Amino acid sequence: MSQASHALVEVREVSKRFPGVQALDSVSVDIRPGEVHAVAGENGAGKSTLMKLLAQLEKPSEGDILVEGERVRFRSPRHAQRLGIAMVHQEFALAPDLSVADNLSLGREHTRAGVIVRGSEKRRARELLERVGVAVDPGRKVSSLAVAEQQRVEIAKALAVDARVVIMDEPTATLTDAEIDSLFELIEQLKGEGIAIFYISHRLDEIMRIADRVTVMRDGQVVETLDKEQLDEGKLIALMVGREIDTLYPKQEAEIGDVVLRVRGLTRPGVLLDCSFEVRAGEILGFAGVVGAGRTELARAVFGADPVSAGCIELDGRELRLGSPGEAIAAGIGYLTEDRKGEGLAMQLSVIDNVTLARIPGRGIWIDRRAERQAAEQRSDELSIRAPSLHRSVEALSGGTQQKVVVAKWLQTDARVMFFDEPTRGIDVGAKAEIFRLLSDLAGKGRAIVLISSYLPELTNMCDRIVVLRDGRTVGELRREEFGEERIMALASGTEKEAA
Repeated sequence: MSQASHALVEVREVSKRFPGVQALDSVSVDIRPGEVHAVAGENGAGKSTLMKLLAQLEKPSEGDILVEGERVRFRSPRHAQRLGIAMVHQEFALAPDLSVADNLSLGREHTRAGVIVRGSEKRRARELLERVGVAVDPGRKVSSLAVAEQQRVEIAKALAVDARVVIMDEPTATLTDAEIDSLFELIEQLKGEGIAIFYISHRLDEIMRIADRVTVMRDGQVVETLDKEQLDEGKLIALMVGREIDTLYPKQEAEIGDVVLRVRGLTRPGVLLDCSFEVRAGEILGFAGVVGAGRTELARAVFGADPVSAGCIELDGRELRLGSPGEAIAAGIGYLTEDRKGEGLAMQLSVIDNVTLARIPGRGIWIDRRAERQAAEQRSDELSIRAPSLHRSVEALSGGTQQKVVVAKWLQTDARVMFFDEPTRGIDVGAKAEIFRLLSDLAGKGRAIVLISSYLPELTNMCDRIVVLRDGRTVGELRREEFGEERIMALASGTEKEAA
């Protein structure tokens, strides 16, 4: 019997075309009971499109999809669920103002004489929540749950329709290390129950840790499907990008100069307490800490986005009184927000408009369109921004290209200090290497860089020093020779004495 005959779901020579775009080209892949099958590739490789076809969110242009050997017709996501295929989206598809029980039974309400039987729904919800290992009241509103709890509810929704294949799209993007470990334990449990998992992630270490097989996609095609034992991270990266990447973390040695930014005793009641740090010209300083430690809050406070009650901010030895981001920009501070789509970019505007958004060339109310275009062209060449046209709206670009547009915007301001808040979240491995090379180049040109990341290898490979935060306080500072993931986590969790 062939391997394909064991498949729960099989994709045969499937293609998908959108106007002007061949998203998938003759793709074949299958998944077996109790298997975690990772799908890897750069942004635009076709991973999400393939998963949308399986979940019947999109209709294939050609090819067949089989469930347990039977060809299935495209109808709707509800039809896919009846066939046993459910998708856990990166952006949770939950109704935030409804209860957990209501979400778990939405569209499948238990009624008697036309009346919803609430008691039955809550009992079923408790069973599903227990199965996914989350202890929350089924009557609570989803909006009141933590992110990790909402994710468990999403997985419980998949189990509520008796899913045999669960698609997980970037499931760890907003989780802490402990929450990721807990999720992986749940995945192992589901595997033991014979449930198959399609797993999409940009985090290669997760793929190597959790997958049984890996399918690598590039430019809408399957490059190769291999057992995990046949792969290492280097080979996986090469398959994904179609070339060897010398290093994912191209940190170059830069001359460390004088202190550019010095922060002392910054306090915001209930959020930050007596936070102090400094960063020098040519230096990459890391902010480490668990979710909620105060890393982003500290950056926002320095940037003038949030008010503070005490503390001192000095730039090049001059004390600043910042009442707004506009004042911080004028002083020479840039902040690349974690939420590039919601806060970093004007998604409907063009590349040109976004590059010059923080400093628009012109006089008074008049915009110098020629200077605007020249600035965008210069930054596009400098950062290798790959866009069909600089007049194209940024929402049509890949995540990695969008991130470069954000960087270009802040380079236009001639910022002396640049905060990068989770700059590689949601972008592929090739784009990550480019972003890190850019950070290293900026430091080499004398910029002071602050890198905030939840992924410790990024910090330990790219930073000259790391400041650790816990509960809104700066609790430790480590030099490069002192780096170690265990040491950092010990400081972040409070199991090691604070370091001077």
